[in-house]
Amino acid sequence: MPGLYPGRLTWEIVPREGYFSLRTQDEPFFQLKNVRLKIYFQWNGKSHLWAPQNFRSVPTLNDPPDLPGVDSEIIETLVASFPPAGLQAILVLAQANHGYWALWHLSLHNQGREPIWIDQIRLLDLGNDNPKRQFILGSSPQDLRFYLNGWQSWSYTAALSATSTMPRSRLGPFQNPMVVNPGTPLFRQSGHFSSDFFTVLFSPKDNLGLVAGFLSQQHHFGSLAFSITPQPHLQVWANGDHTRLDPGKSMETDWFMLYPFTTDHELPLSPYLEAVASFHQIEQFPSSPRGWCSWYYYYTKLSAEDIFQNLRQIQAWQTQLPLELVQIDDGFETQVGDWTTFKASFPQGVAPLAQEIKGAGLRPGLWLAPFIVHPRSQLARQHPEWLLRRSSGRPVNAGFVWNTFATALDLTVPEALDYAAQIIDTAVHKWGFPYLKLDFLYAAALPGRYRNPTLTRAQVLRRGMETLRQAAGDETFLLGCGAPLGSVLGLVNATRIGADISGSWQPEYLGHRWFFRGEPHMPAAVNAIRNTLTRAPLHRRWWINDPDCLILGPTKLSLAEVQTLASVIALSGGSFLISDNLTTLPPERLKIAQALLPLIEASPEVIDLLENEYPAHLRLDLKGALGEWHLLAFINWDDQPITPEFTHQRYHLDPQQTYLVHDFWNDRHYEWKDNSSLTLPLLPPHGIALLAAYPFRSEQPAWVGSTLHISQGLEVKTWEVETSFLTCRIDIHHEAEGNAYFYLPLSPWQVRLDETPLQGRKILPHIYGFPVRLSTSGVTLTMAW
Repeated sequence: MPGLYPGRLTWEIVPREGYFSLRTQDEPFFQLKNVRLKIYFQWNGKSHLWAPQNFRSVPTLNDPPDLPGVDSEIIETLVASFPPAGLQAILVLAQANHGYWALWHLSLHNQGREPIWIDQIRLLDLGNDNPKRQFILGSSPQDLRFYLNGWQSWSYTAALSATSTMPRSRLGPFQNPMVVNPGTPLFRQSGHFSSDFFTVLFSPKDNLGLVAGFLSQQHHFGSLAFSITPQPHLQVWANGDHTRLDPGKSMETDWFMLYPFTTDHELPLSPYLEAVASFHQIEQFPSSPRGWCSWYYYYTKLSAEDIFQNLRQIQAWQTQLPLELVQIDDGFETQVGDWTTFKASFPQGVAPLAQEIKGAGLRPGLWLAPFIVHPRSQLARQHPEWLLRRSSGRPVNAGFVWNTFATALDLTVPEALDYAAQIIDTAVHKWGFPYLKLDFLYAAALPGRYRNPTLTRAQVLRRGMETLRQAAGDETFLLGCGAPLGSVLGLVNATRIGADISGSWQPEYLGHRWFFRGEPHMPAAVNAIRNTLTRAPLHRRWWINDPDCLILGPTKLSLAEVQTLASVIALSGGSFLISDNLTTLPPERLKIAQALLPLIEASPEVIDLLENEYPAHLRLDLKGALGEWHLLAFINWDDQPITPEFTHQRYHLDPQQTYLVHDFWNDRHYEWKDNSSLTLPLLPPHGIALLAAYPFRSEQPAWVGSTLHISQGLEVKTWEVETSFLTCRIDIHHEAEGNAYFYLPLSPWQVRLDETPLQGRKILPHIYGFPVRLSTSGVTLTMAW
């Protein structure tokens, strides 16, 4: 991977001045000049800003922080003091990956006699109008792109141009408590951006970028900010949350890591993602779940009978649509927070449902929101001392949900944390649910007056999640939702990575669209699909990505929008849950779901991830019995039809290669000549063109797509050619009907499906199509020409 990096980083450390610098030696050029730390804190009733100087070098530490990454080594360990408060800072500078990565870590120690309240630990603050402290990346900051990662699952994530303005919600206290980290600023000016946990800066002009981020959020929520005016300005800090550091106690940041890179493919982010996974010892992943969820058809108007009816339909469809999970979503409990009392529509609770689902050979799943509390719940009335409160004494605002302003548990109250753990233990070990969707997890990390003020918000949430995982047991599948990303690493099996899908393309509320159009975090297909793409690289590096549900039945989504949603979910490789009333699902929509099973599970290269706010170009390389081929996708984000044009260069294909192409949703074929563009018919608004491109190698028979499976090739299990005879085995492990297409050098004179003669039709010169009906055990197709 050395070709990814512009060169090894050179360090320059000036302990007396409190500075260190980093740079690459050769063009393209990257430099951090005179990095200096800043600690914002309160002590003795006053606010202080300390920029440590007069560091002294120490050879070793008694308890050094664990070094992450490969080939890691400490460059320098430096100690400085602020004598009036007795505050000591220990800075550890390190490098990894043969010197291509830089890392640093800061710990604070209260050696005084009075508590110190830590507000912010600034680890990097360069540029703007200080010529001595510069941030240089490429030749022109105006050309930079900024990848903005949102705080939690539903938070807006995308790449923006340097002259753009950050998308902001107009809903203020209704929305922001849910999706915005209070320690990360929201900028109104163009050219000013912020990100949570990590970011990417990239200059397409110079083919040069920078990945910067924290390796975890076990200790603090880390924030990053960048602006281009008046000079490039990069800031990185750990949110101290006004946490109390008592005499004799210590506080440490998470490791911060950065590296410059020199390529514009998905690869630049991969080393960082893999370093984070290694730090959290994330190594293995289960299969992506496939199943049914009650939410988007029934919402909270749910009954046990609804679950039974859909369960029976799933059983009846096992040979056609083999789902394995039945997830009961919100609507069974009397009130959010009162998890052990049930609505009249669930007269026996949910345990009998779990047993019924398990008896059907399926996996029961349950939705819970263990940290958020409805203000009208019995929990809120009976245990007001468990609630997280503001300095005024009023319960915190956890956002507007269930048509009210919700509040949250204070997990530093031992009884509150015990209650949340008890609910998880009950759901898994007494009710019998081995799959839990844990929602609204951010609620445990809201700003407030915690019973224990010595823990940061990140520590409170992390410890809460560790407690829930222990209560659930290692064998339970946990899906995190509404989750700050760094807080659930290594503790959940899957994580939602975008907003709720909803039944409309743009956000709306109670049927009203105009005011809510463009809301960046609200439930809507446009927001869910965007984040599924912009966070695609996280899949099977940090967890299984959950792109939210597929809605097939009648909604405000057009057929083209449903096809886009289905394609993006399939290509994401993540969870696949249908959320319709299956008993009324039209057959033509059922066929869309059938084409997505079995799941591909691999994730695509989002080609324009760092170029466009709404990525439009995807490539997924597949390999099977047929050899190798490519799935190529183009999404029309416009509100008007457009004419898609595919080029070899745009999709990083060999310009000298000719491809035989099948358009999956339109069932059309094309021959894509070497280094020419491929123009398709008009694509509807919000539609997708999904192509399978097969390299044309010789005048030999070749598979050129099908309508049986969205991969358009993984359904072929064997492929054997002997002179003028072909045998192939087709199997997707469930019943299906569709067309299979072949390139044949001569017209076939005999075609059989198992032992039954089969009639086909000529589509294009040498392209023939045959109707195929699959059983659960597949079929063998033979042909002679």
